[in-house]
Amino acid sequence: MSQKVRVRFAPSPTGPLHIGGVRTALFNYLFAKKHGGDFVLRIEDTDQNRYVEGAEDYIVEALNWLNIPYDEGPGKEADAGPYRQSERKALYRKYADKLLASGNAYYAFDTAEELTEKRAEYEARKETFIYNWHNRKKLNNSLTLTEEETKQKIESGEAYVIRFKAPENEDLHLKDEIRGDINVNTKVLDDKVLFKSDGMPTYHLANIVDDHLMNITHVIRGEEWLPSLALHELLYKAFGWEAPKFAHLPLILKPTGKGKLSKRDGDKMGFPVFPLQWKDPKTGDIASGYREDGYLPQTVINMLVFLGWNEGDGTEKEIYTLDELTQAFSLSHVSKGGSKFDPEKTKWFQHHYLQEEDNVILAEQFLPVLREKNIDAALTYVEEVIETIKERATFVSDFWDLSSFYFVAPTEFDAKAAKKAWKDETSDIMTSVKNIITEVDNFEQENLQDKVKGWITNEGIGFGKVMQPLRLSLVGEMKGPDLFHIMASIGKEETLKRIDFAIANLG
Repeated sequence: MSQKVRVRFAPSPTGPLHIGGVRTALFNYLFAKKHGGDFVLRIEDTDQNRYVEGAEDYIVEALNWLNIPYDEGPGKEADAGPYRQSERKALYRKYADKLLASGNAYYAFDTAEELTEKRAEYEARKETFIYNWHNRKKLNNSLTLTEEETKQKIESGEAYVIRFKAPENEDLHLKDEIRGDINVNTKVLDDKVLFKSDGMPTYHLANIVDDHLMNITHVIRGEEWLPSLALHELLYKAFGWEAPKFAHLPLILKPTGKGKLSKRDGDKMGFPVFPLQWKDPKTGDIASGYREDGYLPQTVINMLVFLGWNEGDGTEKEIYTLDELTQAFSLSHVSKGGSKFDPEKTKWFQHHYLQEEDNVILAEQFLPVLREKNIDAALTYVEEVIETIKERATFVSDFWDLSSFYFVAPTEFDAKAAKKAWKDETSDIMTSVKNIITEVDNFEQENLQDKVKGWITNEGIGFGKVMQPLRLSLVGEMKGPDLFHIMASIGKEETLKRIDFAIANLG
C-alpha cells in the first residue's frame, strides 16, 4: 500500500455506543495499526434533533478505556479537522452545488403531503413508490421546471431538497474487501436526498465529502451500510474522485443466532451491550456497561474480535494481546455471515484475564469493597488472599464470597455441613486439635500442616473426622482454599477463637 492507510470511525452521538459500534472501531484501529496508518474519530452530528448530551464524551471515554485511542479527532486536532460534522457545515453546500452544476443532482420541491399522496397511489396499485429515473420527470423538481421557475421558487423561500440524479440504466461492478464482487443495476436505486431544506447535508453527502477531504483510504463499517455502497461509489464518480476501498462487517447476532443483538437481549439475559454504563440524560434510566460490571478491557477486546474474525490457517489460538491482534488482523479473515454473541464465552475470556491480572491491581480494586464492610486490611495481606482465591473467581466482585473468612469470623454455620461434620465426639477431637495448635510456635502453613496431620496419623483418626469440622470452625461452611493457609493467614489467636466458638455453638 503506497498511500498511507487512513481509516475512520464515524459514530453519531445519539446515545451510548453499542458493542457493534465498538467492534467497528476495533477493526478500524487494528487495520490502521497493522499498516502503520491513522485511526480517525469523526463525530457525525448533522442530525441535531437526535443529538444526546454526553454521548460524544462517552464514545471517547470508551475508546480510551479499551486502549484503542484515536490518532486524530475531537481534542486531537490535525490538518484534516474539524472532526465534528456540525463544525464542517459550511463545506457541504459547496459540494452540493458542484453536483447541481455537473447535472448529477437537482432541486426537488415536493412537499411531504405530495409524496405521501404518491406513495398511497402506488400502494393502491400494489407497487412501491421510488423517487428515481422512472418518475422524476413527472414530479415537482428542477428537471421538470424551467431554470427561471426553479430560481423563483428558491428566491421566494420555498422549501426544497437536493437529490442525487442516479443513472438510469447502468451496471455497477462494485468490490467489497470482505464480500468480494457485487453487481448492481442503477435502475433499482432511488434518487437519495443529499441536502435538506434546513441547510444540513444528509449522511450520504457529508460522509463522502468528509472521507475524501480527510484522505480516508479504507471505509470499514457495519453491514447495514451495504445498501448505500452503490450510491457512495456513484457519488465518488460524480465528483471525479477516487473512491476508498470498502469493507462491510457482519452483524453481531443475538445469542440465539436469530436477529441483530439489541439492548433488550442484554436486559433479558443479564449481560451488557455497552462498553460503559450509560445514564440517559432525559429519563435517568441506567444501562449496564462492561467496565462497571467488572470486565477488564482486554476481555472485551478479545471477545469482540472473534465476533466476525479469526486468524485462519487452522489456528486454535483464542487468547490475543492487542499487539498480537494488530499483527494477525486482516480483512480477508473477516467473515461474511453474522456472528452469534455468546455471554458465557465472554465470561471465559474474563476468567482468563483475571488470572493474568497483577494481584496488586486486583487488591486495589478489592480494598473499597472491604472498606465498605468496615474492614481495614493491609494491601499486602489482601494481595496474598487474592493469590489464594482468584483461581475460582471471574470478577473482583466474586472475591468477597470466596474470601470473607480471611477477614471476619463466621457467626453461623452451614446447617447441612454441620449435621454431616459435627458428631458426638467432634467437640472432644476439636479440643485436642486446639491443644496441638496452641503449642505450635512457628505458625507457618507447612509447619501447621506437619503438626496437625502428624497428630491425626499418630492418633489413627480418619482425616475427615478432623479436617471437616476444622474447616467448618474456621470458614462456617465447606469451602475455601488450603486450611493451613487460612490458619497461618488469620493467626494463632483468631484460629483458636474460632474453634472455641464452634465448640460452644455446635457441641
